[in-house]
Amino acid sequence: MSVTEAPPAEAPAAEAGVLRKSPVRKRLVPYWLLLPGIIWLLVFFALPMIYQASTSVQTGSLEDGFQVTWHFQTYWDALHEYYPQFIRSLLYAGTATVLCLLLGYPLSYLIAFKAGRWRNLVLILVIAPFFTSFLIRTLAWKTILADGGPVVGALNTLHILDVTSWLGWTDGSRVLATPMAVVCGLTYNFLPFMILPLYTSLERIDGRLHEAAGDLYATPATTFRKVTFPLSMPGVVSGTLLTFIPAAGDYVNSELLGSTDTKMVGSVIQSQFLRVLDYPTAAALSFILMAIVLIMVTVYIRRAGTEDLV
Repeated sequence: MSVTEAPPAEAPAAEAGVLRKSPVRKRLVPYWLLLPGIIWLLVFFALPMIYQASTSVQTGSLEDGFQVTWHFQTYWDALHEYYPQFIRSLLYAGTATVLCLLLGYPLSYLIAFKAGRWRNLVLILVIAPFFTSFLIRTLAWKTILADGGPVVGALNTLHILDVTSWLGWTDGSRVLATPMAVVCGLTYNFLPFMILPLYTSLERIDGRLHEAAGDLYATPATTFRKVTFPLSMPGVVSGTLLTFIPAAGDYVNSELLGSTDTKMVGSVIQSQFLRVLDYPTAAALSFILMAIVLIMVTVYIRRAGTEDLV
């Protein structure tokens, strides 16, 4: 061997080291991409939750200061005093969710299968309310449901208000400041959250499945019951969750369209935080509401039998 020839052993060893490092770096790339989102959740979600949890077990006043005394009695006192507002919130949110599903499913079906070239226009009309403030949209319902207005007049002519008054949802011929007004506001404001997941789920259904059902002599009703609706369940579950969860904690609709008899738990929490300045009770109410909704959502998802959420 000539003395000028380079030794061949070092280059393969260096290349092997690079090859060993490359898979490790590739495995770390997803974690680095997730890091900003994890930091965001920790700073703006986890830390405020921990702070509110500590606030819920404090005692004291704003003048003298609050101290952590592990006073869990606050939870029981808050639940015992404000349980009507919890029941009312769940009832209003559940009713609005059912109405959104009954109104949103046919519209989503038409957009997905019948709209044709008008599909994009209809979708824009669905999300058009988001172009204005949530507050403005809710205030508009005060004009729509005003006493002596065309809507109330039509409901009186059809004797619908007689039925709703008997059920306790309206007050005679008056709609504003009643449970019906609050539910109308919730339904209108959260209807797009129902339509969009439903449309996404229905649009993903292969049309050949409907043709196959027709070849097997299935009627349109049977095709919907056996094919369309089961395949759209991810959209149904997603839409109901996106509607029910924010509606249960809403306070804007009950404040602007309701009365003292239609206060929801969100209004109580807002009042405790900003007016009464009873921070422990407000924090305890927030955690109780979160626990109730979490239990209901868990049971609902398991009963629905689908984890493929849109």
